Order: sequence, then C-alpha cells, then structure tokens
Amino acid sequence: MAMTLVALAYPSMLGLGKVSTAQDRVISNTQWGPLTEQDRDFVVKVRAAGLWEYPVGQMGLQKGTTPGVITASKHLVDGHAALDTTCRKIAPMLNITLPDLPSPQQQGFVSQLKADSGKKFDSDFANILRMTHGSIFNTISKIRSTTKNSLVRALADQANDTVLDHMTVMEKTGLVDFDQTIFQQTTPPKLPNSDLTPPPPAAGQPEVVLTPPPNATSTPVDLSGLTGGNPSAGPSPSPTVG
Repeated sequence: MAMTLVALAYPSMLGLGKVSTAQDRVISNTQWGPLTEQDRDFVVKVRAAGLWEYPVGQMGLQKGTTPGVITASKHLVDGHAALDTTCRKIAPMLNITLPDLPSPQQQGFVSQLKADSGKKFDSDFANILRMTHGSIFNTISKIRSTTKNSLVRALADQANDTVLDHMTVMEKTGLVDFDQTIFQQTTPPKLPNSDLTPPPPAAGQPEVVLTPPPNATSTPVDLSGLTGGNPSAGPSPSPTVG
C-alpha cells in the first residue's frame, strides 16, 4: 500500500521538456478541487526549481562581480524561499510527495556555475537562469488558466509573479544573449526522462527547507481563505482509481 501511495503522489516523468499523454487525467479529488497529473507535476516543478536556483542565488552573492548579478541573486533567494514555503504547505494537503534534490539536468546547471568564475560566471548565471525561467513561464500560464484546484491556482499566481520578477532582473544584468537564450528555451535538448526527473526523497531523511533571508520581501501564499482558516485541518484527498 505504501508503495502504491508513493507511486500516486510522485510523478514518474517530470522535467522542463516533459510531455504527458494524460496530463488532464484526474488523479485525486480534494476539497479544493480535482487534482490532475499536470497540477501535481507543476507543484513538484516549482519545488525542484527552488532546490537549485536558491543555492545558485547564494552562490551569486559570493561570486557575482556586478551589481546586477548581486541584485538578481538576492531575488532568487528571496523569491524561491517564499515559493518553497507555499509548496511545502500545500503538498501534504494534496498528498503530493516533494523532492529534496533537483533533477540531474538542474544539478548540471549548478555544477557548471560552481566551475565558473569572474565574468564567465556572471554571463552563464544570467543566461542559464533567463532560459530556465522563460521555459517555465508558459507552463505557469497554462496551469493558471486550466487548473480546477484552488491551491494549485494560488501557487500559480505566486509563481507567475516570482518568475516574471526573476526574468526581469536577469535581463537587467545586461548580460542576456536573447538570440541564444530564446533558441535554447524553445528548442531544448532531447534529454532522457531520467535527466529531467527530480529523484524521490530518501526515506527517513528530514525535508529540505529553503530558509527565507533575514530581509525577505516575498511572502508565501495566504491559504486561510481557501482552507477555512486552518490549513492543517483539511482532510486528505481521496485517490481515484485508474
């Protein structure tokens, strides 16, 4: 039974280039509306994005050489900490298992930036992050316009504001090569699903928490209006068969 629940709660294929044959299939009915495969995958995508962009933001604060890169790094840490809090709030309410590590592809971005220094770091930082944020921006609008689940809608609203902000601060660095970035964004490499899928969390390990900075300006979604004022009191969703 435990293995069945994990299989339901955690997507088997997920990534920036994921194409599902049944994304609108309802996998559970909840008091906040039906939850589809694409709804679930979206929550996991937002969590996975923070798991690599938050530490890259911390890296940028140490390695960035221009004011624009430093500012963009602060926005990454601030925005993804707030998004992560929202993801961790709604995931147990919707019976969604969150990863504690980003996908192998995303880990590769981190490794590349760790190896960079100086102007090379600044340029790769701005272009990689502009590309990845641009890639998920269209996904957010699709989820926001189609989901029937109010918790997922609330996360999409927050993600839309955060991703737009992060795209903007990357552009303000003056380092984005738009021809290259948009090409990579619209024609991503055909990677195997294993490279695009964040691994499931290790059993018994504490959940990774992205701590807000002391001067945080971004805030998690207020779920009180969606949950009757007590987010922890909602019943677990009932999985559907098939």
